[in-house]
Order: sequence, then C-alpha cells, then structure tokens
Amino acid sequence: MKKWVNRAFHHYYAHRYARFEHFAQHPKRVQLNVLTSLVEACKHTEWGRSHNFKNIKTAADFAANIPVQDYESLKPYIERMMHGEKDILWSGRINRYSKSSGTTSDRSKYIPVSDQNLKKNHIRGTWDTMTSLYHLRPDAKQFECKSLLMGGSLEPYAPHPDTVRGDISAIMLENMPWVARPFFSPDFETAMMPDFEEKIERMAQITAKENIVMAGGVPTWTLVLFRRILEITGAAHIKEVWPNFQAYIHGGVSFTPYREQFKKYLPGGDVTYLEVYNASEGFFAVQTDLATEDMLLLLDNGVYYEFIPRCEMHQENPQTVPLWEVEAGEDYAMLISTNGGLWRYNIGDTVTFTSVNPYKIKITGRTKQFVNVFGEEVMVDNTDEAVARTCEATGAQVLDYTVAPIFIEGKNKGGHEWLIEFAVEPPDTKKFARLLDKNLQDINSDYAAKRYRNMALKSLTLRDLPRNTFDKWLKSKGKYGGQNKVPRLSNSRKYLEEILEFYDGERVSL
Repeated sequence: MKKWVNRAFHHYYAHRYARFEHFAQHPKRVQLNVLTSLVEACKHTEWGRSHNFKNIKTAADFAANIPVQDYESLKPYIERMMHGEKDILWSGRINRYSKSSGTTSDRSKYIPVSDQNLKKNHIRGTWDTMTSLYHLRPDAKQFECKSLLMGGSLEPYAPHPDTVRGDISAIMLENMPWVARPFFSPDFETAMMPDFEEKIERMAQITAKENIVMAGGVPTWTLVLFRRILEITGAAHIKEVWPNFQAYIHGGVSFTPYREQFKKYLPGGDVTYLEVYNASEGFFAVQTDLATEDMLLLLDNGVYYEFIPRCEMHQENPQTVPLWEVEAGEDYAMLISTNGGLWRYNIGDTVTFTSVNPYKIKITGRTKQFVNVFGEEVMVDNTDEAVARTCEATGAQVLDYTVAPIFIEGKNKGGHEWLIEFAVEPPDTKKFARLLDKNLQDINSDYAAKRYRNMALKSLTLRDLPRNTFDKWLKSKGKYGGQNKVPRLSNSRKYLEEILEFYDGERVSL
C-alpha cells in the first residue's frame, strides 16, 4: 500500500515540476501578475487606501507610492491586527502570527500569516521542496517511510485570545494536510512541545525506533538530536539507526560549517542535502540542482520581490530594482511584498544572484550581520567558507561561532575577535587561528588589504569556549531551541561581550 502511495506522489511531483519551468521561462510576467493580485486584494484595506493602491498600475507606481519598510514601521499596524482589527495590512482578520527569530534580540517580531499566506506560500513551499527532491532522487520514498518532525510551539496572545503566535513550523504542523500526517514522526503533541530540552528527549526516544527517511531543520538542533539518539541506541552513526535515510533539508543558516559533521553522522555518500530558503516571513527558494550550491527563487508563491543594490543598502531612501533588472554576481538586500500583508519589507537578508536565467540565488548574509568597522566588508558567507576550509585542513569541527570587531584604542591596532565552540578541537588552536586568518584573506580581498603587513588590522584573535556555552547563553535569554541561533557577525561588540560576561559568570559559579 505504502509503495503504491509513494508511486502516486512520484507522478504528482513530476507533473508539479512544470510550474518551475513555467515561471523560469516567464519571470517578469509571473512577478507582475503576483504584484497585480496583491494590490487588487488590498485596495480596500487601510494600507491600500493610504498608499493609493487604486491608482497603482505598474511596478514603478508601486515603488513610488510605498517607502521601503522594516518591522518597526509596520509594527503599529501589526499590533492592531493582533488585537483583532481587520482590513489593516491585508484583507480580512488574521489570527496567526509567526515569531521571527533572525537574531537574539530581546524584542520579538510577529509576522502576520493570513490563510492565503499559509496555503499559497508556506505550505506550497513545502510541496515545492518535495517536488525538487523527487525530481532529483527517482528513488525518493518519503511516502513509503517516515520523515522527522522538528517543530516549534504556539501560544495564545493574552490581550486577544483568538490570536495565536509562535514558530512558523508549529503553525504549519497545526495545518498540515491530513494526507501527509501518517508519514511523519514523532506525534504532533511531542513535535510541538514548548520545552525544547524535554522535546529533544522525547523525540530521540520515539524516532530512534522509527524508519526515518528524511529530516529537516536548523543544523545545530538536528545535531543535538542526532547525538542523543546515538547515546540511547549505542549506534556508531545515524545510518545504523535509520538505514533507509535519504535526505536532509536545511535552511536558516549556512550549511557550510556543518557539512563535515553531518557526513560523519550520515556516512556513505548517499544522503541528499537540499537547501531551502524559508523564514517566518515566507518561503522563497529551493535548491533544484545538487551540482550547485544555489536555489531557484520561487516566483509564483504570493511574493513580489524587489532588491536594494549593495551601494544603496544603508541609505535612508534606497534606490531599488525589480527582479528583471538584477545582475548576476552582485549583492542585494531583498525586499518582499506578500500575501500576508508585508509591503516592500526589508527582510534583512543579503543575496547574490548566481544566475538570471533562471533566477537563482545564494544567501550571503544579513544586512545587520557583518563586520565593516575598518572597510573590510566581511560577510557571513566569507567567514563560513573560511571556517570550512580551516576545518578541512586541520581536522577540527566547529559547532558555532561569533565574530566582533576589536576597536582601535590609542596605539593598539584594530582587528576581529572570534569566539568558537569546537565539536572536535584542532591539534593547535593558535595554528588554527593563523590559518583561519589566512583563509579569510584569500576569500575577501578587502580584509586582505586591511591585513597587509598588519598596517590597518592585526591578525584575528580566537577564544575557544567550552561546549554548550552558546546554548546556555541562548537559554538564559529565553531563546533556546527552534530557529533561534547565535548571531555570526556583528559590527558592534554587544553580543560578544554579553557571551563573555555570561561565560565568566558560569566559571565563577563553578
């Protein structure tokens, strides 16, 4: 029976793949149709009336009528919507809000998830992921075995109990189509437990006995689960527990620093690693070619895209370009207008187009996660690649890291300070730091220029933190588990100093 169901899904996904080919061939037409539908749907809303939606006919009209937005500018509207007001940013009343967790900020961001946004963006994006996987793997059997669920949790919004808020993964689980539910593990009650440590334990106990074929989630927390499963079972690696395991779906952070660790947990070379670009704000892209590390931008999922060129990113009123005017090889900040009521919203990610026919992207960092105090313009993709090269050369494995500037004081030169947690320690930490600095210079010419003969920047300094320091710090801020993660780069020392202060406090208490 299960084999028959899986064959049926193979045929369904093969038919569905034609959508990718259609919007790849007609990107401008498809995107303009999305824009028209968004504007038409919201002419009568408070936002639509105040921004002259009735007279918007072109992409240029749209850009001229609406300034670039961020969360703070939309927050007053969203708060009213969470209290039950309707027809504000989107048509009707919205009762679901996803919690954005891009940083460890103490202030949470709540993103509206309308019925249209849930079904035609987030859930459709999940089906798009399976469409790509089944296209890439003719032997895929997600609907013959079981896939791992690692969801977040939901809670009512106290001022207006009809409103619920929480992780987008939990919202999607709660609304998962009935046809898919028998093919997932653990049970939904376990998957949506609010206590993350208890959830990991129960997940490990349950799934260690299942025939798991696929998993997805943030790499850091997936590795935590894998370690616990091996402790329970005594197995040497996860393939001994799940011999039919085929695919790991990852997103949220770069997979580069984690790739070698996953290969040790999942040996054999027959596991497919598929990257997706999904966030609280929407589902935007999926990898469609395993030979390249980029993703196809999904153009018909209820999102209209615009882009801010790198030279405009920090301007008060930046110039933007529509999709059909971007250039391959250039860095852009991404703006989205969605069927959830976000309008020209700066999501905070920077992307590079690897191709414009079709439109494929790589995430290069966060608009607020970079180090550029001295003109070095170091982005997350630079540091991730430098870490990966250094680990490969030394045999080390990095669990997580954060980087901040060392500011110039008196005669002391500036530089970068790294805090790193190792899964496998390098033989010589000082040599690791020197090689890491060299690799970063090889990858980023601006950093190399500032490092030339130590004239502007001194060599990076590295501090090796004990295992679980980052986890404990996140937990102390109420940010443990789910999609929460340590900020990799910062142009200030705020996060790094907080972590060091927390670590010193931990040492004193011991």
